[in-house]
Amino acid sequence: MIRDATTRFSSRVKDYVKTRPGYPEATLDWLAARCGLGVGSPVADVGSGTGILTAAMLDRGWRVWAVEPNADMRAAAEAQLGGREGFESVSGEAGATGLASSSVEVVTAAQAFHWFEPEAARVEFGRILRPGGAVALVWNDRDSEGSPFLRDYEALLLGLGADYTEAAHTRTDEAAIGRFFGGGEVEVHEAANAQHFDRAGFEGRALSSSYTPQAGDPRHEGFMRGLGEIFEGHQRGGRVTFAYRTILYLGRFVSIE
Repeated sequence: MIRDATTRFSSRVKDYVKTRPGYPEATLDWLAARCGLGVGSPVADVGSGTGILTAAMLDRGWRVWAVEPNADMRAAAEAQLGGREGFESVSGEAGATGLASSSVEVVTAAQAFHWFEPEAARVEFGRILRPGGAVALVWNDRDSEGSPFLRDYEALLLGLGADYTEAAHTRTDEAAIGRFFGGGEVEVHEAANAQHFDRAGFEGRALSSSYTPQAGDPRHEGFMRGLGEIFEGHQRGGRVTFAYRTILYLGRFVSIE
């Protein structure tokens, strides 16, 4: 687990809620079809954060236990989703969800697997899944080479980001995912996704990431100046575009030790 994984988003919750991308309908459609999910299907969304994926699953009538260790992010999800049918907020983590054994059909982890202790998570997910249940690991993977704007933004992160290489470049490590599933078959689904930001939205999106320097960090002023220069250099009609590949890895465990 990367250091401070549980607490490092606490000061970024407002920007996270406002600016993080959702997930394409095509991704949810594919997951539902592959796992036979329908109204009332029980799902554990582990590392659920502010509830972005949780909300999309509730929209489909699934029953979702949103398991999140960060109190500030969990509170943001509860504020937005607390009145929704099927929503259960849980203070827990990947290795200790607090859920009952054999209680869910699918475990999801959106933008979260790279924060987990994989062996503890593997055992815990195997415990809470029903026989034949699946785990879906999902990322909105920013296309860092997809445009001159995104290349310049990547360069800024590499130059002034705080532990950017450690925190960001482990996101979709397919070897680690293969080990997690113990050699079982892993299916992969990809879909295009995008966000369009004005300058304030672009700055908020940048500051929602755990590796960008915040106020008080000696790199912050230079980082914000760099964001402004990138925006002004690449905006079209007052907007810039973040392009993503939404990648879902779906697997079932061969065995749980």
